[in-house]
Amino acid sequence: MKPTALPEGVHVSTDQLVALEAQARDLSFVQKARNHQQLAGRMNSAMRGRGLTFEELRDYLPGDDIRSIDWRVTARTSRPAVRVYSEEKERPALIVVDQRINMFFGSRRSMKSVTAAETAMLCAWRVLGSGDRVGGVVFGDVDIDEIKPHRSRNAVIALADRISKRNSTLNAHATSISTADQLDEILSTVANIAHHDHLIVVITDFDGHTDRTRDLLLRMSLHNDVICLLVFDPFLLDLPASANLVVSGGALQAVLPLKQQETRTAIDAFARNRGRELRAWQKELGLPMLPISAAEETSPQLRHLLAQSAWQQRRR
Repeated sequence: MKPTALPEGVHVSTDQLVALEAQARDLSFVQKARNHQQLAGRMNSAMRGRGLTFEELRDYLPGDDIRSIDWRVTARTSRPAVRVYSEEKERPALIVVDQRINMFFGSRRSMKSVTAAETAMLCAWRVLGSGDRVGGVVFGDVDIDEIKPHRSRNAVIALADRISKRNSTLNAHATSISTADQLDEILSTVANIAHHDHLIVVITDFDGHTDRTRDLLLRMSLHNDVICLLVFDPFLLDLPASANLVVSGGALQAVLPLKQQETRTAIDAFARNRGRELRAWQKELGLPMLPISAAEETSPQLRHLLAQSAWQQRRR
């Protein structure tokens, strides 16, 4: 007898993730605010030197290379002026994907784990399409898979396969539960891999985040471009008015008496305070913290959020 197929949105296959390539073609990532420009391919480095792309003319400063002096402008203005170029550099990408048991929740379209998987692959295909190397870190409650960055379709398909395999192990009867500092340990591993000039895309619900999480994101963002994609389900923000809800973290389960106002108030306060804290990190650290809902189609959300983030950075 054939096993009963799980409803769509509970798990995702390698083939489904690979098929997202076409939906990723018009996505664009944003660079750090200090550079004031949108990225849709290789990065424009913040380093200044004798590169290929002219950026600006400015007054000569002590210590500037005299070979960069524009003698025509200097003669015309009677003030030494130098030509400044932005140097094109390769920017490998690391896609960090959360597939812990806390991601195995969804009230409408899909589980958070499926939305995270789709988001990761949309990002991976877009990076490859831009001509950069792409790799990833896929982590569950206990183990971690690392795919080193390569500029090939095989690397992206390998990433899809690792994500799908981890995703397929998630179920309501899981007994492996993350340690309290699992998220921080993963980010510490990523920080040790990506020393500088990487695009790091962190896709998680940030369950278990601490002050150290914030410090690790800050450390990574000093020498890399970091984008955080916060996967959430709107259920906690719109609780049913009269019901008792049975929830499970895998090994344990509990009943939430949602008919009681104090229970509803406590859950609502928890969800909203968590959102405010993570938004405060965005302002403090100066990196995108973009919310992705598991209740809606993934690619339209990602396209809108990245375009909105690019517009906001251009205004700065």
